[in-house]
Amino acid sequence: MAQGSAIEWTQSTWNPVTGCTKLSPGCKHCYAERMAERLRAMGQPNYRNGFELTLQPQMLELPLSWKKPQTIFVNSMSDLFHEEVPADYIRDVFDVMRRAHWHRFQVLTKRSERLAELGSTLDWPENVWMGVSAESGRYVHRIEHLRDTPARVRFLSLEPLLGPLPNLDLRGIHWVIVGGESGPRARPMRPEWVVDIRDQCRSAGVSFFFKQWGGLNKKRAGRLLDGRTWDELPVAKVAAHSGGDRKGTLAT
Repeated sequence: MAQGSAIEWTQSTWNPVTGCTKLSPGCKHCYAERMAERLRAMGQPNYRNGFELTLQPQMLELPLSWKKPQTIFVNSMSDLFHEEVPADYIRDVFDVMRRAHWHRFQVLTKRSERLAELGSTLDWPENVWMGVSAESGRYVHRIEHLRDTPARVRFLSLEPLLGPLPNLDLRGIHWVIVGGESGPRARPMRPEWVVDIRDQCRSAGVSFFFKQWGGLNKKRAGRLLDGRTWDELPVAKVAAHSGGDRKGTLAT
């Protein structure tokens, strides 16, 4: 069975790599680091190295055994384009995603420079969504690297959102996720930052997904923005993989 996920914008997770290193301010309170250490303490063998980057080749072909179509977040506990992940191993991951054509895969990286370096050497199946994270204006250059990839669906994760992002260039972007940081040391996210990004997406015809306000108690803070939830998905190009059962703005 697929490993179900509580992440609002996906259904399952698959981790052919675990562990990472911190790269930018959005990594400061990394949930994956806390989870990896917890799993190591519990004796989970894949996390014997804690949050040290570790290839998990025994996990590579796992999605091929999941017969029910899933939306799968790749490496929720790592970054596929980390500099310590060999290029051939990244190609192996892409090969599995191509072979598991009944799923759709969401790959997310902060290492957009390496994405740009390797992008032209990868076989990009139509069921692969590629995204980059940008937590503040200092990191919007990652969007340029994403725009140059041949991924069929390109998305942004603006989470944890640590500052305003006015005048985003959303050309070639199909989906934007926004969320605040959660946990005891969560940094604040201002409502006007979220509203501005939502309005930019609406003007550009880009699907907008608001994940959470975050804070110490993210469940209590909820997900409402202007009195409603925003769960738009770029479904048009992947309808065949989902049976058309999810509503959202169509990808262009």
